[in-house]
Amino acid sequence: MDGSELERILGRLRSGDVRALARAVSVVEDRAAGAAELVSACRKEAKRALRVGVTGPPGAGKSTLVDQMARRLRAEEKEVGVLAVDPSSPYTGGALLGDRIRMQGFEGDGGVYIRSMASRGAMGGVAEAAEDVCVVMEAAGRDVILIETVGVGQDEVDVISLADATVLVLMPGMGDEVQSLKAGVMEVADIFVVNKSDREGAERVEAEILAMQSLGAARTGWVPPVVRTVATVGEGVGELMDAVQRCAAETRGHHEPAQLRWRNGGLRLDHLGVAVKSISASKGFYEALGMVVAHEETVEHEKVKTAMLPLGESRIELLEPTEEESVIGRFLAKRGEGLHHIAVHAEGIDAMFERLKAQGVRLASDAVRVGAGGHRYFFVHPASTGGVLLEIVGDAREVGA
Repeated sequence: MDGSELERILGRLRSGDVRALARAVSVVEDRAAGAAELVSACRKEAKRALRVGVTGPPGAGKSTLVDQMARRLRAEEKEVGVLAVDPSSPYTGGALLGDRIRMQGFEGDGGVYIRSMASRGAMGGVAEAAEDVCVVMEAAGRDVILIETVGVGQDEVDVISLADATVLVLMPGMGDEVQSLKAGVMEVADIFVVNKSDREGAERVEAEILAMQSLGAARTGWVPPVVRTVATVGEGVGELMDAVQRCAAETRGHHEPAQLRWRNGGLRLDHLGVAVKSISASKGFYEALGMVVAHEETVEHEKVKTAMLPLGESRIELLEPTEEESVIGRFLAKRGEGLHHIAVHAEGIDAMFERLKAQGVRLASDAVRVGAGGHRYFFVHPASTGGVLLEIVGDAREVGA
């Protein structure tokens, strides 16, 4: 996928073109040619959406509940993406429920984009490409993404790596199933929903959840609430969405659940910077592994050429000096080719810079600068990190913040 085609797709995504979104999601899900470049470009464009995971056993009413959540969000004029991970067909490999026949009534509403994905045997109830699909939806301007998992029981814990809030849907009449779920998915829930709560036994389910919470390991910060709903008529959905918003606010701030979510304090691994004498000579190895160079650029003020190879949510960044008397040139002369630095992505990079400086952390940068891809960055000296040069990277959109 060349640069002009990539820019054309991104332009259509920015404009809200639903067909372009559907096509981009297909490219990413199928791992088609250009998928890595597309995801990398979308990641730079995307504004993080509120991601809500909805999981639980079959028959609990997850799809109906997701439908009602989407309706409420649309009433608030939110752009919604629904990612429903369904079982795979043994014959075609596709999602058995196709275009989500259980969710009806959004025809003609471009503000709701519903996509079914086959689990394709992925453990944990979430397809391997789900994270990349979320990124594409975010690049298309979706404010909230609802992620519904297969519904296979206690193995459905991977959704926590995608979601800002994980909702576990249970229902009356499960009997000992609540106890059997405890060892798995019960422990990752941020919000418990007792759906079909107009049925007999709703009080018992709620009591069992509360009893299990009291017996479990203590967690500081967020305490998972129990919300009763009747999804078929929308009852309790407002209370559920309020709980989701509160949970996301906690998660994106100081709170970290016991499951050690990947978005630890708003940080994530951005890339590994590798100093090389020649990008053209070095990238062959990575291409042999199946990695693809998504972007190459020369950063004049750093006197370095860069090549970025996406690797999941992060990437490897090859660094070739344009002058011997540059940071990378001197590194190569002293140590030879190898790992130069580790970079983490931070939300609110300006505040991070000021906070570290105020705390006496030794910084290797005198200000936040603009680097490859327009992203902003600064370096922390190895003296403060245990011997590793650490780069803090922020989004390009924060310029002037």
